[in-house]
Amino acid sequence: MKKLLAVAAAVFVAVMVAVGVAGATANGDDTLVTSGSLPTPFAQNKQNEPAVAVNPNDPSIAAAGSNDEIDIEACNNRSDKTCPFTGGVGTSGIYFSDDGGSSWNQPTYTGWTARDCVGVVGTQPANPLDNCDPHSGPIGTLPGYLESGLVSDGDPAVGFGPQRGANGKFDWANGWRLYYANLTSSFSAERSEQAFKGFEAIGVSRLDSQNYADAKLGINAAWKAPVIVTRQNAALFSDHEMIAVDDASNSPFFGNVYVCDAAFRSQEIGGFPEPIVVNSSSDGGDTWRSRQVSPAVNNATLGGRQDCAVNTDSNGTLYVFWDGVDSKTKTDAIFMIRSFDGGKTFARPAQVVTHITTTGLRDPESGDLTFDGVAGARDGSFPTVDIANGAPSGAGATNEIVLGWSNGPTPSDTKPGPNEQVRVLWSLNGGGTWSSGGIASPAADRPDFPAIAISPNGRDAYVTYMNFLQPWQSTTADPRWFEGVVRHADISATGVIGAWSDVHRATQGDARASSANALTDEFLGDYDYAFATNGGVVAVWNDASNAADCPAIDLYRQKIVDGTATSASTDPNRPAPNNQCPATFGNTDIRGGSYADPTP
Repeated sequence: MKKLLAVAAAVFVAVMVAVGVAGATANGDDTLVTSGSLPTPFAQNKQNEPAVAVNPNDPSIAAAGSNDEIDIEACNNRSDKTCPFTGGVGTSGIYFSDDGGSSWNQPTYTGWTARDCVGVVGTQPANPLDNCDPHSGPIGTLPGYLESGLVSDGDPAVGFGPQRGANGKFDWANGWRLYYANLTSSFSAERSEQAFKGFEAIGVSRLDSQNYADAKLGINAAWKAPVIVTRQNAALFSDHEMIAVDDASNSPFFGNVYVCDAAFRSQEIGGFPEPIVVNSSSDGGDTWRSRQVSPAVNNATLGGRQDCAVNTDSNGTLYVFWDGVDSKTKTDAIFMIRSFDGGKTFARPAQVVTHITTTGLRDPESGDLTFDGVAGARDGSFPTVDIANGAPSGAGATNEIVLGWSNGPTPSDTKPGPNEQVRVLWSLNGGGTWSSGGIASPAADRPDFPAIAISPNGRDAYVTYMNFLQPWQSTTADPRWFEGVVRHADISATGVIGAWSDVHRATQGDARASSANALTDEFLGDYDYAFATNGGVVAVWNDASNAADCPAIDLYRQKIVDGTATSASTDPNRPAPNNQCPATFGNTDIRGGSYADPTP
């Protein structure tokens, strides 16, 4: 009997591992996530800031989101030198995978679109083809926003959880629910007609498993109407949200959903309050409560805070992390706060987990910190967090917390130095104490926007990031090569994270080939993402391997840095990108893969 049980157990484990890596991406390969996007024209070919989640109860199903400009007008509509975000057109792309993240499908729904507004060469006021207005039509982004008087504005965060039954209890047997959080604005520019107060809210879309087949076919009604989760006021700009679903069935708060965000209380104007807020739901996302979990002060003495992360363990403990300034040392730090009652109250004050050295150098063009050079891509030393909570059941959970971030300083072509690092900490006692998980990036890498993940059983850790191959550049003259990277480390029975090694390195691209819609600098977003199962990891990153650099844009950006050109669309130095650049300029994609545990 014992032998039969052992054989049965071995078969069960084999099946579970097979499910966990269903359709694993081949070694040395990756796949296009933003599968509906065309390589041209700009800015319809532009995607960034990916998020991904795997269904814990069925790891063959995955969902991803990104900032996707597939439906906005192309630059040549009206003035050829402007590339605006078209009013009312959403940018929250949605993608599905039925093979665990190895291939992806982007449905086409119906909504407010300017996809056909590609314009003509030159400005032709009398030509209808050059004066196209948005209208109802095909979209590759979240449906249902137009009907609700809203616009999906990107910054995606996704997560799977259980459905609630007629008895009011959550159970995986009832089916699954996908939550998609994103920035959301009012469709109407008239304040009296706006769907909510303030400039930008956090909205959540929801999709149930019973409607999944219809969602993949592009049927709008498959999705529930979006819900505004933030408590808005007339001056509030909610930003940088993350989502977590309590997906371990033995948790006392199983099924709860949490969304954290930075609440800019004066439309992101410097020096005004900006606390971290946590929004919680215990009824499947129908209703939400909000709690401020950090100070709001933001001044010359004590700066603000941003970039939150949120997650849960199998005991139902809610963890919230963010970066800000330590009031005692006046230095940058990562903070943590916990809730033990499902987000109703929090154990205060927040703890300083670690002090950090931020990455990036000040860009003379934008005034922001950039990672790769002047007129360059943004950077960020924000926390990325995951917890081994044993989902979907919670059985065997180690509840190990892994925390990662990109630590500076940043080397430049004029002031060389060591590269940035992905630093990792781990804790087995709920964040009471922390131990080093080593440096997850090799010394030769310059890692930007790392994302960390840990398997539900706590045996494997993964990171993904964008690696830049040269120091910060003081001119726009030379290529700025970067590549997506996925790395792995084994975790011992005592929680110790072992040596890190490569799982995948993607094809290189030139960051100069990316662009903000204003054309004045590059744009690669703010995030990459990874989601681990017991059999492997699904990782997604921003990619420019199919984008072409544009010398005319490089020259224009350099002239702005030198003070001989301006950012104004009327500046004579400003190129018309779809006329004076290679066709695939700006063609940034989301790529990724589903990679099996290299040491099962």
